[in-house]
Order: sequence, then C-alpha cells, then structure tokens
Amino acid sequence: MARLSKACLGLAATIALTMGTAMTDARAQAQTAPPAAQAAPAPAAPARAADVESIDGIVAALYDVISGPAGKPRDWDRMRSLFAPEGRLMAVGARPDTSYALRAMSVEDYITRNSKAFATMGFFEREAARTSETFGQVVHVFSTYESRHAAGDAQPFQRGINSIQLYHDGKRWWIVNVLWRAEDERLPLPDRYLPKH
Repeated sequence: MARLSKACLGLAATIALTMGTAMTDARAQAQTAPPAAQAAPAPAAPARAADVESIDGIVAALYDVISGPAGKPRDWDRMRSLFAPEGRLMAVGARPDTSYALRAMSVEDYITRNSKAFATMGFFEREAARTSETFGQVVHVFSTYESRHAAGDAQPFQRGINSIQLYHDGKRWWIVNVLWRAEDERLPLPDRYLPKH
C-alpha cells in the first residue's frame, strides 16, 4: 500500500486544513438530519478459492494484486473480490504542521487513484513480517511491508505497517479494512515488527 500512501498523502495534505471543519459540519448535520437510506452494497467480483480460503492466502493476494512492472494492468476484479462490499483502505500521513491526517478510500477510489501511477511506475510490495490476533471470525493482521520499484531491487524504497482487519463469513475470508502508515525518520519500525533472521 506504500505507493498509495505517497499519492494519497499528497491529497491528504491538500485537504488537511479543511478536514477538521468538514468533520464538525458532518457531525452537526448527522444530529439534525433524518437517517439516509443506505444503498445496497454492490456484489464483490467472484474470488479465487486460493485467495480467500486462508489468512495467508488473502494477505498474499492483497500484496500480489497491487504489484507489477510499469504498464502492467492490475487485475482489479481480483482486488475487488478480496474486500467486503463495505471495505475501506486508509492511509495515515503527516501534515505540514506535523499533525497527522487520515485519507479513507473505497476500493474503487484506490483503483482510480493508482491506475495512472501503475501505468508509468513499477511497484512491488511484499510482506516482510507479520503479527496476528484472532477472536472467532475476526482477525487483525499487523503486516510489515516493503515496497520496491522493481522486484529485484536490493533495498526497498519504503517500509511501513499495513494494519489489516479480516472476517470470515463461514465460507471465506474478507478484508474489511486496510490502514497503513509508512516508516519515516521520526518513526522507524521497531524490532518486533522486523523480519526474524
């Protein structure tokens, strides 16, 4: 998710100054407006069985579907098939005043925002380490990512954490949310989230 973090964090910085006001206005409207009817969620694209039958499978599919050389079309239907209809992707990034903003996207937002970048830039992201917590059908995966412009690059250009929420509906796993934050000079990855050699 790292490349998205760079693309979206620029947008997050642009909207940062109005974010607080917009959230306050939204709360005020929610208190006075009648509840809006919710549209039925669009059905997910059919999933590959191997992608959704295990936690390992769905996490691996998430990394695989966004990775590829410049100009290689991503399989966006596969991406859609991994997420619950209400699923979201969210990036945390620094504002110019050193506070932090959250940019939330639907899967369609992610696809729209990244298709142009992937057309001109190689992007390969892989999981380097993982910690997980499970309670029944709910799983939280803290996945350390490494991002490269080419699969063979010796060093990643960026690392960080993908916080991935999953649930199982009795038949398959679904991604509910992915929230990520890139490592930087002020916040290096702690040892507990690094690969064990």
